[in-house]
Amino acid sequence: MGYLSNTYVEETRFGLWFLRSHTWQHHVLRVAINDLRSLFSEPLPGHPVLLDAGCGQGKSFRYLHQTFMPERLIGVDADPHSLKQSREEAVNQGMTVELIGSDCATLTVPDASIDLLFCHQTFHHLVEQEQALAEFYRVLKPGGYLLFAESTEAYIDTWVIRWLFRHPMQVQKSAAQYLEMIRHQGFQFTAQNVSYPYLWWSRAKDFGLLERLGLRQPKPFGQREETLVNVVARKPLEGAV
Repeated sequence: MGYLSNTYVEETRFGLWFLRSHTWQHHVLRVAINDLRSLFSEPLPGHPVLLDAGCGQGKSFRYLHQTFMPERLIGVDADPHSLKQSREEAVNQGMTVELIGSDCATLTVPDASIDLLFCHQTFHHLVEQEQALAEFYRVLKPGGYLLFAESTEAYIDTWVIRWLFRHPMQVQKSAAQYLEMIRHQGFQFTAQNVSYPYLWWSRAKDFGLLERLGLRQPKPFGQREETLVNVVARKPLEGAV
């Protein structure tokens, strides 16, 4: 397969199937987009230009459209086969989506042209993370928002995830490290703009089975190693300090 990135890590067959599943769409994508929407501390941009970085098979498109009502929706992915499926998904949903074959570290998108950049469960697949984040900052308009939702190293580096999926393990990070990277790039956010979802599918090792059976009490926030982090981070307005 002619991937559009020299550092692309090919997904497993199970992984590609899972990204089409009801669980992925209803319990992962939908929940993350709703949570990100709740993290805005200011009104949403009206009719934004929205870029989905790592759009995969396009299953996010309808949720993004329903939640943010973009004037333009752009999908970027480095896998030509996934882009083909994204195109089919857009047609099935009756939506107009501009699709770009590109590595996130070298986006073919003009400077300051995007209002909202959605990066959901993509960043832990990227080897060139610093370059990708710099590209996200570049293409966002001043005052634009990065909608970042990620699984952390505490989840990715478990035997079941290593067995079922493929990831570049050398770049995995904790929630705190991801937030520090985003802040260091120049994005602004407060604690109000950050969440640490503790969802059943993100429970390391047993997917929360023991807790659902009443055999173990869930660890409260602050006493567990977070497996998910969501943040809505803003690119400063021009001239802002």
